[in-house]
Amino acid sequence: MSLSVPENKSDWDFVIQPGKGLFDLQLKELWRYRDLITLLVRRDFVSKFKQTILGPAWFVIQPLLSTIMFTIVFGNIAQLSTDGLPKMLFYLSGNVLWLYFSGCLTMCSTTFIDNAHLFGKVYFPRLVVPVSIVISQALTLALQFVFFLCFMGYFIFTGAEVRPNACILLFPILFLLMAGMSLGLGIIFSSLTTKYRDMRFLLDFGIRLLMFATTAIYPLSSIPEKYRLFILSNPMTPIIEAFRYGFMGQGSFSWAYLGYSAGFTVIVLLIGMVMFTRIERTFMDTV
Repeated sequence: MSLSVPENKSDWDFVIQPGKGLFDLQLKELWRYRDLITLLVRRDFVSKFKQTILGPAWFVIQPLLSTIMFTIVFGNIAQLSTDGLPKMLFYLSGNVLWLYFSGCLTMCSTTFIDNAHLFGKVYFPRLVVPVSIVISQALTLALQFVFFLCFMGYFIFTGAEVRPNACILLFPILFLLMAGMSLGLGIIFSSLTTKYRDMRFLLDFGIRLLMFATTAIYPLSSIPEKYRLFILSNPMTPIIEAFRYGFMGQGSFSWAYLGYSAGFTVIVLLIGMVMFTRIERTFMDTV
C-alpha cells in the first residue's frame, strides 16, 4: 500500500506549526476541538466516582460534611458571627463557591504532569485539557448549587432572615470570574511545575491557607477595620460577598471590589495563557 503526500501546502486539510508570537494563543483551535472537550468533560465527570458505593451523591456529601464541621467548630464552639443568617446556610454558601474554585485550580495546576503520556503521542491544543476541567467542575458546581437552593428555600419557608434580591442575577458573572481566575492561576502553576515540582506542594498548602483569607467561614463585618483591606485583596472575597448579598441579603457587596476581582481575573488569565502556550513547546524535555 502506498501513501500519497500532497505536493503543495495548500492541499493539506490542516497544518501543524508552532506559534509565531508571544500572543499567538491559537484560541480558534479550541472551538475546532470542541468535540474533544466534550469527551474529556464526560470522562472526568463519569470517572470521578466510578465504582463508588454512593456515586454522584458524593457531589452533595462533600460540601454538606464540610458545612456541618464549620458549623460545629466556627459557629458553635468559636461563636463566630454569621450576620444573622442561619449558620448552615452561611457556611454552605461559602463552601460551594470555594470548592469549585479550589477544585479547578488544583486539577488545572497538574495539566502537563498528569497528561504528559498523552501530549507526547498525539496533537491537539493543550488548552483543551484545563478548559475541560473547568467545565466538568462546573457540572459539579451545578449540582451543589441546586442543593444550596434547596437549603435556602427551606430556611425561607421557616421564616429565617433570608432576603434574595436583584443581585441574584449576577451569579453567571460570578461564575465566569471564578472559572477564569481558577483557569488562569491553574495554568500558571501547571507551567511552573514542569520545572519546579515542589510548586505542587506549595499550591496545596497555599489553597488551604487562602480559604482563611476569604469570607468563606466568617462575615466581612466581623473583621477589624485594619485587616479588612487584606481580606478584600483576596479576589475571591468580593465574589463570595456578592453571592451572599444577592441570594441571602447579607454581605458587603461593592461594585468597586467586584471590578477588582474582574481585573485580577483578566490579568492572570492572560498571563497564564501566554505562559502555557510558551511552555507547551518544550515541556516534554523537562516534565
